[in-house]
Amino acid sequence: MITPPLQRGIDGRIDGKKSLSTGINCKLLQKIKCLTKLTIADKIDAMPDLPSKMFPMLPTDPSGELADLARDLLSRSSVLSGILHPKTQEGVVELVRIINSYYSNLIEGNSTHPVEIERAMHADYSQDPARRNLQLESLAHISCQRAVEGLAAETPEAFDPTTAHFLSWVHDEFYKLIPDEMRWVTNEKTGEKVEVIGGKFRERDVEVGRHLPPGYASLPMFLARFHDAYQAETLHGLEPIIASAASHHRLVWIHPFLDGNGRVARLFSDAYLRSIPLPGYGLWNVSRGLARGKDRYMEALAVADAGRRNDLDGRGNLSNEGLIFFCKFFLLTCLDQVEYMTSMLSLDGLLGRILGYVKLRELKMAPAPLPDQYPALRVEAAHILQEVLLRGEMTRGQAAAACPSPRMGRDILAQLLAEGLLVSSSAKGPVRMGFPAHAAGRLFPDLFPMGA
Repeated sequence: MITPPLQRGIDGRIDGKKSLSTGINCKLLQKIKCLTKLTIADKIDAMPDLPSKMFPMLPTDPSGELADLARDLLSRSSVLSGILHPKTQEGVVELVRIINSYYSNLIEGNSTHPVEIERAMHADYSQDPARRNLQLESLAHISCQRAVEGLAAETPEAFDPTTAHFLSWVHDEFYKLIPDEMRWVTNEKTGEKVEVIGGKFRERDVEVGRHLPPGYASLPMFLARFHDAYQAETLHGLEPIIASAASHHRLVWIHPFLDGNGRVARLFSDAYLRSIPLPGYGLWNVSRGLARGKDRYMEALAVADAGRRNDLDGRGNLSNEGLIFFCKFFLLTCLDQVEYMTSMLSLDGLLGRILGYVKLRELKMAPAPLPDQYPALRVEAAHILQEVLLRGEMTRGQAAAACPSPRMGRDILAQLLAEGLLVSSSAKGPVRMGFPAHAAGRLFPDLFPMGA
């Protein structure tokens, strides 16, 4: 049987590690761990492959903590959506796509620095074939994100990311753009190499660590139940936000494809949060939080794999407490990302960091993206950038007028456009803020590792 590269399981995820700050204590985790050895192996995997095998689909949380977290996420993300001018937000969303690609691939063990990703977006590829392939993988992820966003924008009322058709489409969108070398998985037991076909649900059984996903023949039933449980029209109030967490685990648990399930699950979660809709989503992304807490992410997935422990642990086949645990982790991760981006997009702080970055460039203490053409950046550039940030969009004449002289304004404007700090939709059109990767590490500290 094929064993995909990403391994999950309770063993090695809890021992010796600090538990998640989700209100579930270490003793409970140890109980889940001990009982999981019997429950998963002897009960769950022995059951017929019926959709009830993955119940509950939504957690029952008498404490109300999940509802409180969902309410807090909705409130804070909505506030974030109103901090910047909508035109300025476009530049942030473009940067977040790159960051999302970086972190989602990092979870899979592939690291392509955002600067390298941005170069690839301009057809500037590494001469090293392995690095070039990673750049192409990142571009595939970004292209897939754009396609999802476009589909959601075109038909918002009909957009439903919970369907098997959508999941297959996302998988195909990603795999049709990645290099051929990345389309193969190897059976670690037999050495057999199998090609992964984009959009094609697996046609063989697989193992993922200790977890045995549903048999391939039963995938249509499981995916149909997945759709029935999580489609928006069946949920009310704060349930869609909680469902965004629960559905992420259940999709990984189903493991519908031979490979690429983690990426599809994260792209699905992006699409699901947009479809709710959750105001402000796109200015932040959950993949950054999942990657930065990868061990805790794997631990939380494994805990939610556990079977029901006893009669107090819900009425489904899988653990209700385990699903609560994962949902708390997921929602807390989302909140952490919202809080981070809120602090980064606060106007006073962002205006100050723009000035600080330009001063470093003037002193040649920050790398120049085009050193032969523009070794430094005049401090007057800060006035243009700050004005465009606040106003969202300015004509080129207005932007140049922020400098002491028209000629200086034109020269600085040309440099800012060349370096991507300003962008425009046409050769003579108005300008708006760009947040290129080469400057993003200074403008948004800790957004990604500077030396990654």
